[in-house]
Amino acid sequence: MSYEAAVHAQAIEIDRLSLEMCARAGSGHPTSAMSVSHLVTVLMFSSMRWSPDYPDYPTSDRLVLSEGHAVPAVYAAAARLGVAVGNEQEDRRKLTLDDLNTLRQQDSVLDGHPNPMEGFPFFDAATGSLGQGLSVAAGVAKGAKIDGIDKRVYCICGDGEAREGQVGEALDFIVDHRLNNVLPIFNCNEYGQADRVSGQQSPEVMARKLEAYGFEVDVIDGHNPAEIKASIDKFVARHEDGNEVPSAIVAKTVKGWGAPSIQGNGWHGKPPTGSVLETALGELDDRRLEVTTALANSDQFMIEPPTEALAKETPTGEIPSLTEAMKSMDMESVLHAGRLATRKAYGIALRAMGGVLPDVVVLDADVKNSTFSETFEKDATLADRFIECKIAEQNMVSVGAGLSAAGKIPFCTTFSKFMTRAYDQIEMAIYSGANLKIVGSHSGVTLAADGPSQMSMPDISWFRSFSTMRDHRGNPGVYILQPSDAFSAYALTGVMADYEGVCYMRTLRPETEFLYSEDQVFNLGGFETLSEGRDLVICASGYMVHEANKALELLDKAGISATLLDMYSLPFDEDKLMDIIGANSGYVISLEDNFGGALGSAIADALTRSGDGFTLEQMYVRQIPKSAHTPEEVLESCGLTAEHVLQKTMEILQVA
Repeated sequence: MSYEAAVHAQAIEIDRLSLEMCARAGSGHPTSAMSVSHLVTVLMFSSMRWSPDYPDYPTSDRLVLSEGHAVPAVYAAAARLGVAVGNEQEDRRKLTLDDLNTLRQQDSVLDGHPNPMEGFPFFDAATGSLGQGLSVAAGVAKGAKIDGIDKRVYCICGDGEAREGQVGEALDFIVDHRLNNVLPIFNCNEYGQADRVSGQQSPEVMARKLEAYGFEVDVIDGHNPAEIKASIDKFVARHEDGNEVPSAIVAKTVKGWGAPSIQGNGWHGKPPTGSVLETALGELDDRRLEVTTALANSDQFMIEPPTEALAKETPTGEIPSLTEAMKSMDMESVLHAGRLATRKAYGIALRAMGGVLPDVVVLDADVKNSTFSETFEKDATLADRFIECKIAEQNMVSVGAGLSAAGKIPFCTTFSKFMTRAYDQIEMAIYSGANLKIVGSHSGVTLAADGPSQMSMPDISWFRSFSTMRDHRGNPGVYILQPSDAFSAYALTGVMADYEGVCYMRTLRPETEFLYSEDQVFNLGGFETLSEGRDLVICASGYMVHEANKALELLDKAGISATLLDMYSLPFDEDKLMDIIGANSGYVISLEDNFGGALGSAIADALTRSGDGFTLEQMYVRQIPKSAHTPEEVLESCGLTAEHVLQKTMEILQVA
């Protein structure tokens, strides 16, 4: 049998299996799968260097299915190849054709859209929220470049999803970083969900756009095995020759290829059943006879195995203390001043960790001189692990997810306000099990002069929603960290690097006084008692710890003894907090520089679960703030100064 006939035969078998598994599941997108079946066949059965027994082997070529709803095609190919599935290496088994009957079931490894954490390690990240896969692929490719691994990454994108702005961000990133080891393949089947795609996403326009970005583009028939293979071979040759101009393929395909009765509009996400299914399967059989000369279920392809993985570089030495790190950077005068912005301490921590932890990589979105991530880049030995993403936060986060899949510990940094643009990408990274560290600077209203367009205020409540659930490892979906001084920011950066999972840390623009020393230990889920009292508890975070410290003096003059807690972590140790509140007569004030639904809400939930009697007053930003010259002016306008804390305390305790 010729190569072309063998590809057709496998592709048609994949089409049949896609139709049947979606029909049994009662949902799915078989016509989309049928549009990519030839591409998937050439890649998985022929062009990719990988092992079905070890689908996530470090040096394997990778396939990112950005068009995640077309996943039945990959599942069908994986079943034909006996790809290993299962979350733990020792518990993995070969996927079988019978497993396809479990598509979308609760206990199945075949989730509705790609997700490696559900037991399908062939994939690197969860996809299906369209427009993100190419960024993930770029992250995997960038990780391979950093490690010097000869890995190629293929990414299949839909024509409809190409309208997403993040796709353009990813294309820019690929060109900027000369990622000639990643191949975007645009599946142009002409249909989205509700109707035809825009003419702006036609194959001809897509090709011109890609050329304008700086790609070498092939426009092919996506159902012609010879054209597919020739185009991929050209990409491989260019990569091997070291040609830094990236390649792209625009594949003209048919949604529902091989079965005319289910082509065109109206079949997206609608599996045919009954007699309609039988008609479609019959049409596939007819097409099979047209395009093959001899058929056998034992069609064989040569899959080139991956190269042997090199021994991974292991960390050497310990991360120095903040004092040692600052001395090594000629910052002793700053150290003696007793004040340092947490954003600066974060930059120092990155640099100190970089020399000890070889997997740490740092990404920034054109604000490195404000976030102080540039401190990492300025070390010549670390500069190749600093990744400038420009003003494209969505791409940055998804690239970070790809780098995590490549075994890196990515720190994604920008203004915390701008992280809101990437909320969907962060959510998908959490679902992917990414080991992602997100750091937002210039947080809260104390940013002052720049005004609300630069302040992050709903961020804690959004991230906190993920702290209330458990990820695939059984840990909180996100740990939220709000250091109040340089020592805590430095230490918590190291804590994040040690933890496998997603963390979000806020850093501040204003210089803040030191509250801690080198001896203080910080843990995820912890908090620190700064002052012990008996009448009530003040729970503060970040900058507001300093304002609460001022309030202690005013309260003391009023004869009120208050306990001050630095609630630097969400979630926190609820039992420990309840004991402290109970020892303070059940009175508690939460103090934060953001909108509600955050720290105070978390304390309220904990108090409610305890069943104890309590009085909680939440102090947070209850209006749209405006710019001012100083943090103090903004806090005054928002009712969040030390004097306001005194007033609120008097009301709670009903002190005359």
